[in-house]
Amino acid sequence: MSEKKVIRIYSEPAGGWGALKATGEALKIQGIAVSGAQTLLHMNQPQGFDCPGCAWPDPKHTSSFEFCENGAKAVAWEATAMRCTPEFFAKHSVSELAAWNDYDLEMAGRLTHPMVYDAASDRYVPIEWDDAFALVGRHLNALDHPDQADFYTSGRASNEAAFLYQLFVREFGTNNFPDCSNMCHEATSVGLPQSIGVGKGTVLLEDFEHADAIFIFGQNPGTNSPRMMSDLHSAARRGAKIVSFNPFRERALERFASPQNPVEMATLGFTNISSFLYQVRVGGDVAVLKGMMKAIVEADDAAIAADQPRVLDVEFIEGHTHGIDALLADLRTTRWDAIERTSGLTRDEICNAANIYMRAKNAILVYGMGITQHHRGTENVQQIANLALLRGNVGRPGAGICPVRGHSNVQGNRTVGITEKPNAQLIAGIERAFGFTPPSKHGNDVVATLDSMTRGEAKVFMALGGNFAAAIPDWARLQNDIRELDLTVHIATKLNRSHLVHGKAALILPCLGRTEIDIQADGPQSITVEDSMSMVHASAGRNEPASPFLMSEPAIVAGIARATLGETSRVPWEHLVASYDRIRDAIEIVFPIFQAYNARIRVPGGFHLTSSARERVWDTKTGRANFLVFDGLDENPVPDDPDALALTTMRSHDQYNTTLYSHSDRYRGVFGQRDVVFMNARELKKRNLHAGDRVDLFAVANDGIERVIRNFKIVEYALPDGCCGAYYPEVNPLVPLHAFDPQSRTPAYKSVPVKIVPSATGDESALHATAVQTGHEHHA
Repeated sequence: MSEKKVIRIYSEPAGGWGALKATGEALKIQGIAVSGAQTLLHMNQPQGFDCPGCAWPDPKHTSSFEFCENGAKAVAWEATAMRCTPEFFAKHSVSELAAWNDYDLEMAGRLTHPMVYDAASDRYVPIEWDDAFALVGRHLNALDHPDQADFYTSGRASNEAAFLYQLFVREFGTNNFPDCSNMCHEATSVGLPQSIGVGKGTVLLEDFEHADAIFIFGQNPGTNSPRMMSDLHSAARRGAKIVSFNPFRERALERFASPQNPVEMATLGFTNISSFLYQVRVGGDVAVLKGMMKAIVEADDAAIAADQPRVLDVEFIEGHTHGIDALLADLRTTRWDAIERTSGLTRDEICNAANIYMRAKNAILVYGMGITQHHRGTENVQQIANLALLRGNVGRPGAGICPVRGHSNVQGNRTVGITEKPNAQLIAGIERAFGFTPPSKHGNDVVATLDSMTRGEAKVFMALGGNFAAAIPDWARLQNDIRELDLTVHIATKLNRSHLVHGKAALILPCLGRTEIDIQADGPQSITVEDSMSMVHASAGRNEPASPFLMSEPAIVAGIARATLGETSRVPWEHLVASYDRIRDAIEIVFPIFQAYNARIRVPGGFHLTSSARERVWDTKTGRANFLVFDGLDENPVPDDPDALALTTMRSHDQYNTTLYSHSDRYRGVFGQRDVVFMNARELKKRNLHAGDRVDLFAVANDGIERVIRNFKIVEYALPDGCCGAYYPEVNPLVPLHAFDPQSRTPAYKSVPVKIVPSATGDESALHATAVQTGHEHHA
């Protein structure tokens, strides 16, 4: 697709006619203008399929029109009329495809046949399913130890596929489960259990109908979870205060026109979303949170002195929490000038937000990866919990903590056992259900997997979905280590970068998509997913499969397991895959929280997995919710170089994870290009730079390795001082592998210290040359 490269102001609200036009264009581009529209009518409906995009919940799966622009694009990309056939691979070598940009790779269409890499021709060639399974089994059984293999999971895998996957890998003998959670919300999974005893949020969708105030930290819902805009739109229209903190003034946080609101569509109207939108510095959210808490404590002290009602929820704090004294002592010694300097906001602005919070009877605290993907991401999450606990905003209607997960079943994968750190309950559950004892030693997460590859210890890498080679940090260095593996295996629907960054032997195994009919031995099947608010519901595709040679994810996992484990396996793989009800029965045995699983998913809207914190039962070491102190204010190490800027990585609006729907970013006014860096006018003047100049970005690190992205175009944008922004995954090479949160081991994608200098060449040819060397072209 050829897109005109321009930078222009986009003045329309988020959503509205722009979203409907983009949806129509997406269906047209994929050649499914009519059939795609029919498919969308079954998305998020009873007896239909769950959106393959984000994990935001749906209102009971009963709406007649419950999908968003980016959800429609996700469906269009999966239900495309285009096909990536054996004939396609015969025409194009892997070396040639490696020079294609990521958008063009996916535009090749749906994969139709299992393919194996042929080194002699440098091409993928067809292979029979049984031969593919046997190849995987031979490589796995030839390892010196099961820990030489790593098994990645994407958040789009179903509960059933993920459960079988972790069961196979554990029976094989390892807990090496790097997964997409490691790169996004692991800080939530690690941080919240220490605070409130559960690694998930505490709110339900209906809580948004009863909140007096909603605070949004480091989350861009208009692009990353657009269905959330319906709930924010409703809240704003009924008078709830919405206060947003983000380095960018994201359009959806400013104003939104609901495509489901006939009056707004007919009048070209819109609703203002945020009552206040504060542009916090990159890495300044904790300073804001501690500032708000400090303002609350000061107000409470003043109330005590005036013999007025307390601001703190004393009854809740005394009855349910631990550690308040240490938190109060830290807040009282934290200086306002340091808070202002680190946050980039004034004391008055922070106190205004605190006053809104104090006046709200019920408040919801929403956050995204702008909080988690920092060096101290786990502690960042815990400060949001602290703020909630001060006013008792956990465990009552209209209030709570709301981490916004990314992919549609990333939370469900973790619930059914995708974790490198199995607990005693998981091990006992597998023993109870299948009669074998899984390994208990903790396995590899993403960072450990990459370390293992760098050291040459890893031999086999298997991925249940995803685009691992593009999503990882430091990929310009680490992709070469992936190429040294003995075998890479990718279960996928479409071609992506990771299939071209392959091992000495490599397989691409094409699977059914979320939109497609899944027929097994006992008839048509449904899968299940868990959304961001712990609602579990069924999903059944309605489209004919893109190819008769596709297999479902559960069937592929079972086929690999049979070929690897043979007759000694304690798991009846064929029996389970014949009817997914049997897989769910097994999940229920291993995880009793899924009681009456099959019966409850047959109720429209599914069921809620109980959150102990929502019931004010605290599964922590103290038996209470814990206030946890953040020492200082800096979420990330402060670079020695005073000229360094804090670079935040982000998605464009036409992007979901590493999937690109175009090279444009409508809401930010960037069209036909992604090799851009956003900077404010003051930072440009300091460096004698101008909008449109080409620059090189150098990572500031202390390991002696030069990490650089060359020839990016400057886009002048209103950002706080000391900050800049650019698109993921293009700038991931600037993120050192060692730059991660020590508790959650989440890479610090959201705050990368960089230096920006004029490009040595100032033209686009250097960008292309650098890209081809790394096997990943940045589309200029």
